[in-house]
Amino acid sequence: MSKKKHPEHVNHERWLVSYADFITLLFAFFVVLFASSQSDKKKQLKLSEAMQTAFTPLGTFDAHSKTPPLTDINASAITNSIPSPIVRPLPSASTETLEQTEARLRKLIAEQVAAGGIPPGGIAMRITPDGLVISLHEAGFFPSGSAEVRPASIPMISILANTLPAGPLRVEGHTDNVPIHTTQFASNWELSTARSTAIARLLLERGPIDPANLAAAGYAEFHPVASNDTEDGRTQNRRVDIILLRKQSASQ
Repeated sequence: MSKKKHPEHVNHERWLVSYADFITLLFAFFVVLFASSQSDKKKQLKLSEAMQTAFTPLGTFDAHSKTPPLTDINASAITNSIPSPIVRPLPSASTETLEQTEARLRKLIAEQVAAGGIPPGGIAMRITPDGLVISLHEAGFFPSGSAEVRPASIPMISILANTLPAGPLRVEGHTDNVPIHTTQFASNWELSTARSTAIARLLLERGPIDPANLAAAGYAEFHPVASNDTEDGRTQNRRVDIILLRKQSASQ
């Protein structure tokens, strides 16, 4: 006698298996999205910090500005590590006499000599019919026979560039009467001209001087201030003169 077949039991909860698989895949999907977003956030943070570092020295972002920086992380440290440039308004040529300018510059030069920025006697000043002449002697600003400005003297040139009154300037290069003939300079004309243009370029780069008010020239050995018969006289003649021109000289 055959056994009686029992009716097959229908499992009504099989949908849970598919649902669990779906939830697992969905969870994995969101994990991937979250990981990607975190990676992009780190990249954006690094990019923001790089841009902050790059633009802060140029003054693109003001440390005291109400506009927030690219990122708050290390922003204060980056800003505080770079000193803000000090911009001083130049005295007007009409409000300061040449004598007052000379006295003010002598004080600044004395401070630089005391700090070791330039050697004693490296700068001399005198007032002439042309204007106030500031003589930069070779020993303090150039190696012998070279037009490369000594790095130690550049701060002094920066001070001059930021404190000279607004007005016409002429930069003159001068040498002694000892001939020079090198691969770089065929004569004292080339050397004196190269030195004057080197100082003029630094004045323009380091201060708010109007290029239209600046001229540079080389005079070789033909405008001495002392005798070339002695070593001391030749030392005085090897110089670059920055001349703050009088008004009437500027119009000539």
